[in-house]
Parts: sequence; structure tokens; C-alpha cells
Amino acid sequence: MNIVSGVLLLACLAVVAGWLRSERKRNSAEMELGRTMQLFDVSLEVNSTIHKEDLLVKIMETSSRIMNAEASSVILVDEAKGELFFDLALGTKGDEVREIRLKIGEGIAGWVAQTGQSVKIDDAAQDERWSSKVAKRVDYPTRSLLCVPLISKGKIIGVLQVLNKREGDHFTDRDVQLLESIASPIAASLENAMLYDALEKTTAAKERMQSELRIATDIQMGFLPRGSLLVPDVLSGSPAATAQTQAFIRPAREVGGDFYDYFRIGDHRLFFVLGDVSDKGIPAALFMTVTMTLLKGKMTAEMTPGELLTAVNQELYKDDSTMFATIFCGLLDVGTGQLLYSDGGHCPPYILRQTGDVEQLKGIKGLPLGVMEDMAYRDNEVTLALGDRLILYTDGITEAENNQLEQYGFTRLQQLLSHEQASHQTRLLERMVEDVDHFTSGAVQSDDIAVLVVDRKASKM
Repeated sequence: MNIVSGVLLLACLAVVAGWLRSERKRNSAEMELGRTMQLFDVSLEVNSTIHKEDLLVKIMETSSRIMNAEASSVILVDEAKGELFFDLALGTKGDEVREIRLKIGEGIAGWVAQTGQSVKIDDAAQDERWSSKVAKRVDYPTRSLLCVPLISKGKIIGVLQVLNKREGDHFTDRDVQLLESIASPIAASLENAMLYDALEKTTAAKERMQSELRIATDIQMGFLPRGSLLVPDVLSGSPAATAQTQAFIRPAREVGGDFYDYFRIGDHRLFFVLGDVSDKGIPAALFMTVTMTLLKGKMTAEMTPGELLTAVNQELYKDDSTMFATIFCGLLDVGTGQLLYSDGGHCPPYILRQTGDVEQLKGIKGLPLGVMEDMAYRDNEVTLALGDRLILYTDGITEAENNQLEQYGFTRLQQLLSHEQASHQTRLLERMVEDVDHFTSGAVQSDDIAVLVVDRKASKM
């Protein structure tokens, strides 16, 4: 070979080498562009929905397509139980698959979740980490697989695996890199979807609970008499006196433990009761319902208030119960003004005398209902003259607190009652609640409020 030929050969080789380098660069650029487009495609898919179930379907479909695999699955981490689970499984045996739980470290997916490392396996059945739990349930043979961790904010929230590369090929190291790349946007979208799903479930549960509480409120209020009750003295044939009673209640929550009742006994007597269960919310409402049912069911024309409370207490008392109720009940003879009453640890009522005096009603107190099994409640007696008014209330009035943690107290209550002594019953109830609200000046109501008024007045001829 002469010198010229050698030079030409070297030049040709250089051109070929340059072309090969250029081709490699072009192929590499095309592959990188293809990879970038695939990542972009994944990002578009996984960010097209915030709903977890829809997102899981998109993740599995997109992963299978990009990785040219027969199937894909997402297995999530249950941190509380230290397990992996299939939140979504497609196919006829999806329900069976969702029942499967893997311990962290169990099987190939469990190993990836435990170590945070990706794994590529050409023959799954020969790998010592292989678990056939899922394969046996779905009767699906797994040959090759890729499994990568789904990591969001430094925490493993699940694993993504693709199964059986098509055409019988094996997954490559480049496939591992690609799956790891698409796992990152998938993990971020999945965590957002999981948070949104948890929020939706919490919101739905809250709305359902609020709906149930509204129903419970309606049921509870349905137990209480509405409006005022007039009981004239018709025993003598020409009534000279009338008893009128009315009440107001405002629970601190949707349902509460304060309660009241009033009804006629015979032709000339008025029975009334006001109580306060020791708790609030649903437990107090249930105890209150039982107490009211027993009071109304056991009260007879021959029974005194003390005898009634004794009988009801025996029914309510339970060794293991922490619930109890303070209570005040009375039986007023409208014609004579004789008031028999029994007090189970309740707030002291006030009598507004027609003379203008305001006095606390004294008497022998018993324990609240439900505290002691053999408690015998005593009867007390006082006379209401024509024009006298009796005020019952719960401690939601006197113990109401303002933002400085000061209590409304008995002094303020007595001053208000003295000032509103001549007010109509409806106005008096409104003013009592208004004055408490003004005192608390926006502080959250911490206890149920209930008030009951009984007037004995001359009948209009």
C-alpha cells in the first residue's frame, strides 16, 4: 500500500469513526429525548386526577405501557400495622387480592419496602425472597419483574412493580433506571391523592355524624314539652287560681344532658321536673332519655316527689356507671298553693314572692340520681301564694364563665330575677339567657342551659 492509499484509508476510517460517534450521540440524544417524553407522559397521566382509585388505575396502566410489561401493581404501606396491602386490585379476583397483606420484609415487594432498594429479577420463582401469596390467589404466573420503592418526602409510602416483559424478554438496567425515574412523580401524586382521600373520608364522616346528631337533637327535643302549660284549679268548680309553667333549654353541643318536663296530675295538680346529667353529648342524652322515661312512667296520682325519685334512682343505679343526674321535681296543688318537692343535689331554686321578695328555696337535699342505690329521697313542703313565681335552673346559668374565667354566679342571677320579677314568663326566660350571654361576652358555652318557670296566679274572671 502506498502512502497515498494509506492516507486515504486513515481519512476514511476517521470519517467512519466520526460518523459512528455522531450516530451514538444522536441515538443517545434520541433515547434521552424518548425518556424525557415518557417521564412527561407519566407526569401528565398521574397529575390528571386527585382521586386515589382513579390514580392507581392510571399508574398501573401507564407503567405497564411504558415498561412494555404485561401487568403492573402498586402496593401501599400501612405504617400502623407494618404491612403492605393492595388498595386497588383489578380483575375478577380483585377482592381476594385486596385481602392479602404482606409484612414489611416479606416477599420481594416487602424487601423493597424494607430496604428502599430497587430490584430486577429474571426468574421470580427462583429468588429466595419470592412469595407466592398473590400468584396463588390470581393464578397468574410471574416470570420476570421490576420492583422499585415509592418515596415521598423521604418516606417509603409503597412499592411499584411491573411483571413479565412482553415477548419473553428480560428487564434491563435501563428499565430499572426508567422505572425509578417515573416512580418519583408517581409517589408525589399518590401521596397527594392519599391525603385528599383521607380528607374526603374525614369530611364525609363528619357530615354523616352531624346529620346523625341533628336527628338525635330532634329526637331529644321531641321528648320535651313545647310552649306553656296552664293548669286551672277545677276541683272546687269555680277556679280561683291557675298554674302556668314554661321552660327553655339550650345544649352546649348538638345534644345534651339537661332536661325538663311538666304535665297535669288529675284535675288540679301540676307536676314539674328539671334535671342535669353529669356529662354532655350522646352519653348524657341517652341517660337523660332513660331518666325522663322513668319519671313519666312511674309517676302516679298517689305518689309524692320523694317517692318518685327513690323509685327512679333504684332503676338508674348501676355499680359500674359513672353517670348521674342532679334533679328537682315538684307537685303543686293549684288550689291551695301547697308545693311538695324533692331535691336530688340540684341548684337551689328561687321563689319570687308577690310581695317583691326574692328568696332561695331551702329544704333537705338528697344525692343526685344514680349515685347511691339505697338513697331515700325526702319530701319538702312550701306554699306558693297567688302571684308567687318559682324559678328552676341548671348550673349552666350560675357557672357560666366569661373570658376571664369569672362565673356568672348566684348574686347576678338574684339581681336579674328581682329586676324582671313582673315580666311575662317568655320575657323572663329570654332575659335570663340574654344576661348570661352578655356576661360571657362571646366565650364558648361550656355547659347546657335549662330554665323552668312556674307561676301561681289568680284566675281572670
